[in-house]
Amino acid sequence: MKLYTLVTGLLGCLQITKARAEEQAALRTTQDYAKNVAIVGAGAGGASAAYHLSKFAAAAGIAVNITVFERNSYVGGRSTTVNAYDDASIPVELGGSVFVKVNHILNNAVKEFNLSTEDSTPEIKVPGAALAIWNGQNFVVTFENSWWDTAKLLWKYGLAPVKTMRLMRSVVGKFLKMYEEPASPFESLTQVAQDLELLTVTAATGEQYLAENGIGGTFGADVVQASTRVNYAQNLPYIHGLETMVCMAAEDAHSVRGGNWQIFDRMIAASNATTLLETAVTEVHRLHRSKRLSLKVDSTDRADVTSLNSKSYDDVVLATPLQFSAISLGSLDVAYFNLAPKKPTPRVILTTLPEGEKPGKGREGVGSPGFFSVSLLRPVTNPNTGGQEYLYKIFSPSPPNATFLAHLLGVESLDNGSAAEISDRGITWIYRKVWDSYPYEYPRVTFEKIKLDEGLWYTGGMDSFISTMETNALMGMNVARLIVDRWLGKPEKLGRVSEFATVEQT
Repeated sequence: MKLYTLVTGLLGCLQITKARAEEQAALRTTQDYAKNVAIVGAGAGGASAAYHLSKFAAAAGIAVNITVFERNSYVGGRSTTVNAYDDASIPVELGGSVFVKVNHILNNAVKEFNLSTEDSTPEIKVPGAALAIWNGQNFVVTFENSWWDTAKLLWKYGLAPVKTMRLMRSVVGKFLKMYEEPASPFESLTQVAQDLELLTVTAATGEQYLAENGIGGTFGADVVQASTRVNYAQNLPYIHGLETMVCMAAEDAHSVRGGNWQIFDRMIAASNATTLLETAVTEVHRLHRSKRLSLKVDSTDRADVTSLNSKSYDDVVLATPLQFSAISLGSLDVAYFNLAPKKPTPRVILTTLPEGEKPGKGREGVGSPGFFSVSLLRPVTNPNTGGQEYLYKIFSPSPPNATFLAHLLGVESLDNGSAAEISDRGITWIYRKVWDSYPYEYPRVTFEKIKLDEGLWYTGGMDSFISTMETNALMGMNVARLIVDRWLGKPEKLGRVSEFATVEQT
């Protein structure tokens, strides 16, 4: 009798629970019961979070309203373009210039949104080697056709290039498991890095990791370091081993014609998110005695700031670094690079340090070469004059001044009594973009939390692990999955490695 009563009671409970679950499932498919999510930042992480959150929520039958806040006037974050001569037909990529074969999220988005791509190193009919590495005194290696001029590399560096590529493929293979179960979705970047045996790679400097794997000689200093400098403005003793390997994974590098920002613009559009440009978020608050969050918004041009500040959200995704809430005319001057008068300069010049010069860190890491890279993007037609000119891009730790540009390009410099200026007969258009485009990738074994608080998520921890458009998009997708899993009541994974929520100053 007691057993019968117990079973009857249990069955009744199950029936009520099932009825409630069905009722709640029906309710959450209506806009009246939609989840509200704010995403702060419209770069790769934020756009991917919006795009994947919309898809995951739809698959789960959950209605969601997404609002993307961006303090800049454009979508794309560190992937952004500027138009040479203010001509939209001559876009120049300033930030995330390329993505590669193993970047699954970006390549799938390109196909889905029917975007056109182009080779990252298109054939340019201009005299000179395709690429060279300059150490401030001489060219340590020159490539006539491609980066991997195999015979030349093997002759000079022995098997070091082959060993480096094998090591890179092994490391990248481990990283790619982050896209799949059981690693995905991951609630702890530190934990998943440990599970995939990547903490030993991030714990060592690039210099140490190469040495630990039997890659010695000058190949690291000459070639690998040139790659870490152009990608992250860091020398081998100050960048961790994982990012060093990522720098060497350049197979099938390409970009979206017109600018990679278009990927993220299309992602946000596909999510049906409300996008608020030139709208900065200055604070995140938890409502009194509530799990919901609100934002403090700063925008001098918006009339609805008050209503934005009074709105509440189920979840907030911080997809922007918490610590942060030159191009020229003509052929490079052969004299600058100690070349014979009639010998053309290479079209792309990366830099490393001369033998015996101690690598520095931060801005001092540029050393005696004075710049990280200079690249001939393409010949262009000046829309103002109709003349044929060359478009160059320079990466350096400080804005290139007139004296440096005059020496580099072999053009006239004018002294107006207070500061040197470049003659407009030498350079017809110049654009200086000063920004925190490079995170410093110091060796480390712990990474920032993904879940900062209940309903408060952070994508920026990925930057200190692997900082690329693809990996930030991966973290955005991962956070979107975690949010929907929480809405569905799925249990959280228990992390075994301690984390911290502070962010290193870069």
